[in-house]
Amino acid sequence: MGKRKITILQTAATAVAKVSFYIESQGMPSTAKKFVDEAFDFFETLADERIEHKPCTNQRWKDLNYRCVPYKEKYVIAYLSLQKEIVICDFVSAKLLK
Repeated sequence: MGKRKITILQTAATAVAKVSFYIESQGMPSTAKKFVDEAFDFFETLADERIEHKPCTNQRWKDLNYRCVPYKEKYVIAYLSLQKEIVICDFVSAKLLK
């Protein structure tokens, strides 16, 4: 099984951090830490070169050739799939894309 390099852009990392901060502000610091750990673990699963997700349906992302994958049914991860690298570009609430 081949693995591609994972690069996470600042926009995606900041978006995960904002969700985590919100969870923590609700009095659940261990849940916030778990959310971040699980999100970044999920990012690592995208490195498998055998898996290719569908192109994004959001027109702006489609124009940028992003691929989209749902995360925990509430979020969408937009990334660029390159031959030797995955570039995680954005992490947004799925509600914002409707």
